[in-house]
Amino acid sequence: MTIQVGDKIPEGMFTVMGVEGPTGLSTQDLFTGKKVVLFAVPGAFTPTCSAAHLPGFVVHVDDIKAKGVDTVACMSVNDVFVMHAWGQSANAEHIQMLADGNGTFTEALGLVLDGSGFGMGSRSQRFAMVVDDGVVTLLNVDAGALESSSAEAILAAL
Repeated sequence: MTIQVGDKIPEGMFTVMGVEGPTGLSTQDLFTGKKVVLFAVPGAFTPTCSAAHLPGFVVHVDDIKAKGVDTVACMSVNDVFVMHAWGQSANAEHIQMLADGNGTFTEALGLVLDGSGFGMGSRSQRFAMVVDDGVVTLLNVDAGALESSSAEAILAAL
């Protein structure tokens, strides 16, 4: 079942790059008491994700935070090393890069994309959500092209 507006974020863990290397970050630590924009991409370094999705949030992160958002986070079913390198290459130092390496959190959200036709296995659908103190207040899932989950769409909705 796909998560819906009004639902509480499921419990889970991400891997992030810390000062001393990979470390865990729980959904509780990320979302509790905060307003978070979480956007997800099918894959780091993939064409649309690298040319438009992540760059849009890099450009608009300050505008989004000015609307009362505490954290802007990018998630992908990739390992932490790839997510860290992608964030560095995109100058995304103000965006929390989250690795959902096994796709466990993506599965808990019900937003899995079958990318096996492209040799990518199970990935995340392209989406963006606003989560206020652990509760989804906005969920935009793109059916194909980058549209409703773009930084501009989220900024307009805030």
